[in-house]
Amino acid sequence: MNRAVPMRALCAALGFVASVALGAALIDDDPAPVRGDTGMGKPANWGAADQKTPRPPGPNRSDLKWFQELVDATPAGGTLKPAAGSYAGPVVVDRPIIIDGSNGVVIDGGGKGTVLVLEGGNSMLRDIRLTNSGDSHDSDDACVNVRKHNNTVENVTIDDCLFGIDLKLANDNLIRNNRISSKVRDLGTRGDGLRLWYSNNNRIERNRIIDSRDMVAWYSNDNTFLDNVGRRSRYSIHFMFAARNVVEGNRFYDNAVGVYVMYSGGGAIRNNVFSHATGATGMAIGFKEASDVTVEGNEIIYCGTGITSDISPFEPGSQLIIRNNRIAFNVVGMRFVSNREGHVIEGNSFEGNMTHVSVDGAAGATSNRWHGNYWDDYQGFDRDGDNVGDRPHEHYAYADQIWMDFPAARFFRNSPVMESLDFLERLAPFSTPVLILRDDKPIFRNPAKAKS
Repeated sequence: MNRAVPMRALCAALGFVASVALGAALIDDDPAPVRGDTGMGKPANWGAADQKTPRPPGPNRSDLKWFQELVDATPAGGTLKPAAGSYAGPVVVDRPIIIDGSNGVVIDGGGKGTVLVLEGGNSMLRDIRLTNSGDSHDSDDACVNVRKHNNTVENVTIDDCLFGIDLKLANDNLIRNNRISSKVRDLGTRGDGLRLWYSNNNRIERNRIIDSRDMVAWYSNDNTFLDNVGRRSRYSIHFMFAARNVVEGNRFYDNAVGVYVMYSGGGAIRNNVFSHATGATGMAIGFKEASDVTVEGNEIIYCGTGITSDISPFEPGSQLIIRNNRIAFNVVGMRFVSNREGHVIEGNSFEGNMTHVSVDGAAGATSNRWHGNYWDDYQGFDRDGDNVGDRPHEHYAYADQIWMDFPAARFFRNSPVMESLDFLERLAPFSTPVLILRDDKPIFRNPAKAKS
């Protein structure tokens, strides 16, 4: 007799009930109104990313002095330090100059197009406030558009702009210590706080990006993201077709997703804090067809899922190294969308997660290397005092097979019924449990220390 038949029947029944319950919950009796025309007029035509930016024809606000006139009067290599006050945009900087707004300078875009474009390269923009860009996603209305190389954008306050800082075909720039927020919109209709597009070797450090949509790096290689703070956004950082980028020492709170690496290879995610990435798709770190990335020394706490791996590592012979991280108090500590080999999981601390490791389809992840991790549910001793468990740690899926095999049943995960089923399965299994992982040298004492 096949003992898996009762379990599959139970899985199917619970999956059907969960689908009905979730479908009813998702019915919206009061949909949001459709947004109409903002009435802001047509945005400025900045040209394609690889074309020279034309000089704007005039200011967007007639009641303010046009900042472009001050830029035009500043020679190459000069410093522009205007008097305190508000000035009108848009502005194109087409020569290497320093713009110092430390006297209390504000450039107002008038609600149309992009506020300021760094077109010439080798320029510096510092200690200034930029505000009130246009509202068009078609023209990528932003506060700062960086089009050339070797620029510095530092100590700039950016608010009420659709996109914050937008780098296009721009290399070797320094984006440091800026405060960036988007327009007040629903999450999906905001602009990106910081975007890199075909831009390499840039350094993004000590910025605060709050209430934007995403920070993205697409087709952009060898960039460094250091000591930034991201809050209340969708993706803290989203890499796509981007190689050898480094994310280090950042703090990401209350975002839907922390760092997502898609179709990319190389690089490292290390010594960051990820917290409260919650919601239906909440995760701290995610991989989609990614290869040769090291995840090391991070604190991943209070998230829907700590680390998700989907068809990764992708390239033959490549690896994902998950080392010395604290993965704690998440719903799922580490999730494998498929049982794919090439993961090296060692020296991590798994503690307080509802489920430490799950594999979709109720499969196992035994083809990966699990070594020297701390497990708070380890059932064993350390009789010789070497801080290594006397027996391997094995993690089985019992009733968890239901929601791993039928995602709709996750609605009932950790419910009294599921907990009772899990207890009965462990006491007297009526289906064969699935071995999820086997750690041959589990650490006996928890080595992790909180970073914040």
